[in-house]
Order: sequence, then structure tokens, then C-alpha cells
Amino acid sequence: MLIGRQPVLEALKAKKPINRILLSKAAGGLTEIIDLAKQARVIFEFVDKKALDRISQSSKNQGVVAFASAHEYVEVEDILAAAQARDQLPFIVLLDQIEDPHNLGAIIRSAEAAGAHGVVTLKRRAVGLTETVAKTSAGALMHLPVARVNNLNDVILKLKEQRIWVFGLDEEGEAVFDKADFKLPLALVVGGEGQGLSRLVRERCDFLVKIPMHGKVNSLNASVAAAIVMFEVARQRQK
Repeated sequence: MLIGRQPVLEALKAKKPINRILLSKAAGGLTEIIDLAKQARVIFEFVDKKALDRISQSSKNQGVVAFASAHEYVEVEDILAAAQARDQLPFIVLLDQIEDPHNLGAIIRSAEAAGAHGVVTLKRRAVGLTETVAKTSAGALMHLPVARVNNLNDVILKLKEQRIWVFGLDEEGEAVFDKADFKLPLALVVGGEGQGLSRLVRERCDFLVKIPMHGKVNSLNASVAAAIVMFEVARQRQK
């Protein structure tokens, strides 16, 4: 957490990765911070001063609090380059509105262990690379590239142009996950907690796969479901 105008300004000028900036509705003189945030496409929002004081645990925040990323983000192209450098077919994990930092950290940990080349998450309606994410990943965040994008649908279309098949993990999928052919250049899309895949993302997928449920519970935690399918990808490719 960066507290105060100067620390936030310096971070923006140095182009440090910032997840979000909170600005007090009552504060003035924030034009430069707002302009730099817009240029860097950093999300910012105005909140009540009391809320800002509570979040920063200080009344001396000068009306500005920023949440810096625990790790540098990359571009989607960097993830594809990582696959090419290892002379492997691309295996990318796309996350559609994952909001729980523990889920994101667990997914990153499983993705790295399963041999994925990178993870792509959203800037809005999704958690960033917070300290909790870094801790939950158990060090995997230091080894796995993570990209952060505005629109997942645009990424899916670009991946398709490069002949990468897109598999969506969905409880209403037409095929059981272990019957799918994962020995292809692929992107696996995992939906957010509760709502699953958004409508347009689901429609853009080439295939929808499901995990069969045999108990009373009809769904799994997002990170658990993602891990099951990711290790099936790893099993098929190793075989």
C-alpha cells in the first residue's frame, strides 16, 4: 500500500505496477495523479474520506492511497514467447473475473506446477497480484508470467488467430474434461467464483469441458476445478 501523494506520484512516474488507486472525494489538487493514472491505464476511484482513513489506518494520507502489485505484469505476447523459447505448444490459463486472492494464488501455483506458460487475468472485476496472492502461490509467482488485460474476449480472438484452441471450463460443457484432446496449442478459460464464465467468453470458446460431479455438491472451488483440468493437460502432454 502506498500512502500519500508523493509516493503515488513517484510510483506512477516510474511506471511501477499499480493495481488500483483510491482518491478522497473531498481532496483537491489531484489532477496530476489522475492524468498519470489515465495514461498508465490504472484503475482509480473516488471514496469518502472516512473510508480512505480506515483503509490506510491514518488520517494523514493526503487523500491518496494506492495498491501496488506484488509482481511485475507481462504482455500476452511474452507468454507466447515463453512457450516458443521452450519449444513447446502454448498452454495458457485465462481467468474470467477471479476475485478471491487465495483462488488466484492457488491457480498460479497449480498452473506453474502443471507446466503452463502463463496466466492472463483482468484489470477490472478481478483481483490483482496482491501480497496475499504472492503468499498463496508459494513462490510460483516468481516463475510464472502473469498478464493483465482490459478485455478477455479480445485476447481470445487474438489467440485464435494464432491457431490456439480455446477450452472453457463450464459445468454445462458438452464433453467431460478427460475426453478432450489437450495435446494442442491451447488456452484454458476458468470462470469466476459463483458466476462461472461470462456469456460472451463462453460463446467465444471452441470447446466447453466439464468435471463430472458424483456427490451432493454440484460445483467445485475455482482453483480446485482449474487444477484438476490443468493436470489433465499435463498428463496428456507427458504421455
